[in-house]
Amino acid sequence: MDGMSDLAFFSLLVKHGNLSAAARELGLTPPAVSTRLANLERRLGVRLLNRTTRRVNVTQEGELYLAEGGRILADLEALERSVASARAQPRGLLRLNATFGFGRAHIVPAVSDFTRQFPEVEVQMQLTDRPVNLLDEGFDVAVRFGEIPDARLTARKIASNRRLLCASPQYLRAHGEPRTPGELQRHRCIVVRENDVAYGTWHLRAGQRVETVKVRGPLSSNDGQSALEWALDGHGIVMRSEWETAAYLRSGRLRHVLPDWSTPPADIHALYPERLNLPAKTVAFVDFLVQRFARHVRPPGSGECAW
Repeated sequence: MDGMSDLAFFSLLVKHGNLSAAARELGLTPPAVSTRLANLERRLGVRLLNRTTRRVNVTQEGELYLAEGGRILADLEALERSVASARAQPRGLLRLNATFGFGRAHIVPAVSDFTRQFPEVEVQMQLTDRPVNLLDEGFDVAVRFGEIPDARLTARKIASNRRLLCASPQYLRAHGEPRTPGELQRHRCIVVRENDVAYGTWHLRAGQRVETVKVRGPLSSNDGQSALEWALDGHGIVMRSEWETAAYLRSGRLRHVLPDWSTPPADIHALYPERLNLPAKTVAFVDFLVQRFARHVRPPGSGECAW
């Protein structure tokens, strides 16, 4: 009985017409039911039922409470059915965040296919050049690179990715190829100002060796695509993601610089708020991304290109 609202309790009493029958359905004693009714009437400050030894009669106030309460109970049941249905069937507004480059190239077409498969989901996508706070800004899903920024978020890896140092063959012919991270300081490096990462600072690792190099060059931008175009045009060495450089590396328009050194993690994840009962729209979209990018997941320990 603790979980039953006063409205539902009173409706049950009126339905059965006596306290004993209601008590049997609730698995309680008649005195316990009588006490619950007395507490309800005391809280409302009116008498809802006139009792006799065999029957209960609804007072005028009780009729009003029952009529209005019945509508509220019906609305509540409809709401619960709607919520349960939304859990089972993806529908409603999905707020999505992604980076400009990867978002335009891969998430935009993914959303197009997703909404054809789930036409009752409305997607509102925002592309940004820096991470957003999902919890504060009300996003359902964000597609991000690298380490997870907030322990309150759940992350599912959707694709493998590395950041690579690259330069065009013409640049390397003219300026030579660096053999150690320290030699990068003597090169023209194209710097991208992203997120809150220290500007022009590159972190490299080879086994247990870790080096941090402050690089500079005549060209810099807050847009990764612009920096990549400059590298393709022979202006210097750039650090960009594998997903956007792989085709140029295969064609020979770019070459991998310092291939024995790795950069900080850059795998691609779908982030969403950590909670027990995720809406079906969120579950469906994340599952869709995982399946869509499955061929871009590199086996653990593999150095093969995922793109």
